[in-house]
Amino acid sequence: MNEAKSGPPTPTPHAISLKEATRIWAEIALTSFGGPAGQIAIMHRLLVEEKRWIGESRFLQALNFCMLLPGPEAQQLATYLGWLLHDVPGGLIAGVLFILPGAVAIMALSLVYAAFGHVGLVQGLFFGLKAAVLAIVIDALLRIGRRALKSTPMRALAGAAFFGIFFLDLPFPLIILGAGCFGYLAARLGYGLGTEGAPGVSEPASALGEETPEHARASLPRALRTAAIWLTLWLAPVALLFLLRGPDDVFTQIAAFFSKMAVVGFGGAYGVLTYVAQTAVETYHWLTPGQMLDGLGMAETTPGPMLMVLQFVGFMGGFHKPGALPPLLAGALAGLLATWVTFAPCFLWIFLGGPYVEKLRGNKALAEALTAITAAVAGVILNLAAWFALHTLFHEVARVDFAGLRLQVPALRSLDIAALGLTLAAAFLIFRAKAGALTTLAACASAGAALHFLGVG
Repeated sequence: MNEAKSGPPTPTPHAISLKEATRIWAEIALTSFGGPAGQIAIMHRLLVEEKRWIGESRFLQALNFCMLLPGPEAQQLATYLGWLLHDVPGGLIAGVLFILPGAVAIMALSLVYAAFGHVGLVQGLFFGLKAAVLAIVIDALLRIGRRALKSTPMRALAGAAFFGIFFLDLPFPLIILGAGCFGYLAARLGYGLGTEGAPGVSEPASALGEETPEHARASLPRALRTAAIWLTLWLAPVALLFLLRGPDDVFTQIAAFFSKMAVVGFGGAYGVLTYVAQTAVETYHWLTPGQMLDGLGMAETTPGPMLMVLQFVGFMGGFHKPGALPPLLAGALAGLLATWVTFAPCFLWIFLGGPYVEKLRGNKALAEALTAITAAVAGVILNLAAWFALHTLFHEVARVDFAGLRLQVPALRSLDIAALGLTLAAAFLIFRAKAGALTTLAACASAGAALHFLGVG
């Protein structure tokens, strides 16, 4: 690993077997609760601190690269690191295992929810989950705010993003693109956003070392082959649905919509959920606001990326618009379709862009673009919290257009006192008692079931 740098050095093979790596990726997948922050922490503890397979600087570099990409950064980080260690097979194993437990759990919960959702116990459980989810979203907003909004320009960007999406109904992709361009141009003109980079961390001796593995080096023929394979795997089902079922079919709409989200889904789950929720609820009518909150509650209680909630959204779309199929079968197929077109592109981004993205190390302009996007995501999450709060705490929310603004105005008489009480209890557990997300969700779900049986919820 200390060879002279005369030309491209010959990488030193590491001694990590694919079997051993698979066991570690499975362990990570089964314990990946707590959203991307917790999932990234688990990977860091196992891969950097305990196993020393990846050095500190390499891990942080990979994380920064994955945050530049659309989609779930933790799942893509696992794919990236698996790919660095064991080429495409390693990336596939790491990436698929990361989402598999959550996909199975969400599908099972979706089937139960669709079949028995009107049973008192199920209704009570999800009544409590909604309150807990609202508190968790607010906690996510505060965490990303403390990390990202450390200067006046960053806070202004977050405020502008919130105003644009909440009051002007601007498209989420436009807000993210605008923020990224602002950060990039500011850096190019010599203006920083007033943030400090992460402190340097000395890289310990690691199995991978500092050299770039042979399979991770940029190669145009390899890139063209990778693009052809993964674009076909991703988009061929979408094209077939357009040809065989037409653009107005629910399966075609699900494939097209979630494929678009896979391209513009910067900022992780909380960053894109407002756009998904409002479009799925208000444009396609695949589910109701309450059902969207129920789906987020499912995703919070299962391992894997928060974006697994998109499987539930697809499931409910197919279930409510099954056509000639049995509703549960249509829901299951639609959920699997949504999962495929959401996560297949993640492998394309890593396998195609990995060798080239590594060349971006030290590029200040791109780093500032990412920083600006992070600030905008904070504003989008504030919008998500406001949207969830309105639909959790009030039974009636009207949309009012006034002076060019689009407002969502709750009917104060429709305030749900039980939901407000549960939300305050969830906030106490998270912010004062320092309870974890799972503890809070379990407590609120139990309380919701009890209130339902008492005739309150």
